[in-house]
Amino acid sequence: MHLTELFEAFNGKRVLVIGDVMTDAYIKGQVTRMSPEAPVPVVDLQEQEQRIGGAGNVALNLIALGANAILASVIGQDNAGKELEQMLQNAGIQTSAIVVSAHRKTTIKTRVLSDGKQMLRIDSEDQHDLQPDESNLLKENILALLAEGIDGVLLEDYNKGVLTSDLIQWIITEANSRNIPIAVDPKKKNFFAYVGCTLFKPNLKELKEGLRIDFNYQKDPSALQTAIEQLQNKINSRYTLVTLSEHGVQLFDGLKHQHHPAYRRNIADVSGAGDTVIATTTLCLICGASPEQMAALANLAGGLVCEHPGVVSIDKEKFLQEALQLIR
Repeated sequence: MHLTELFEAFNGKRVLVIGDVMTDAYIKGQVTRMSPEAPVPVVDLQEQEQRIGGAGNVALNLIALGANAILASVIGQDNAGKELEQMLQNAGIQTSAIVVSAHRKTTIKTRVLSDGKQMLRIDSEDQHDLQPDESNLLKENILALLAEGIDGVLLEDYNKGVLTSDLIQWIITEANSRNIPIAVDPKKKNFFAYVGCTLFKPNLKELKEGLRIDFNYQKDPSALQTAIEQLQNKINSRYTLVTLSEHGVQLFDGLKHQHHPAYRRNIADVSGAGDTVIATTTLCLICGASPEQMAALANLAGGLVCEHPGVVSIDKEKFLQEALQLIR
């Protein structure tokens, strides 16, 4: 498929994002003195900002690429939850599948910055697994959406308790029974619960921690290939895509490995790059891109967003123009 046709095919695809959604809060100021009360810096407050984070940022990237994003998650019955839901709706993310719970608080990650550098992060969150009633409500919401018609499912795990091992396997079973592709961005806790997914996307650190092995793949590229094959045998996924930070990505489709080195970039901030990669990969998967296109575009997309400070969504037009120049 030609890249222009592929990018056009992204438009209107309905992607159900299931996972941990949160608010990223920023307190920005400048340190001018030390506190007389304790040996800590005093930040003179200049600006406060709230952004959509976690699985919500993946949804933002899907929308930026032209897709329709529906978010299934659990938030707290608190003011933070109301504010987050309003931000999601304002961004064009469908929130009908979000469960509001009195049993947990809405996750907020607050970063204190001085002159653009992070000094402190304060997390307000619950990390325990969903209670049975919360999980059942979420399943009902997901079933309703699957009945309406979904082009792809994306599981985005931040270890905040939404994606329990039971829910993960239930979702994969329901999606597979309807021939809906399932892409996964995992975390360590339920790393091997995603058996039967279509595409599994850990980073190198998660791959090593999940398999409890260590190696230097730059000195021995075959060690990375062996690890990926070992992982794919356990997960039984169709594709395994491992992100390698500044060294690009490695894709295994069950038959062959392909490595795509990262393009040279003026890196400003790597935050959120993984969200852009999984959003891009999921749409490529849904739209029938070749494995080569999928890996190359994921690699390019992750690098593009790193040129901007903070967490930003992909610019589709710039992405396409660079892809046409760089990808054959």
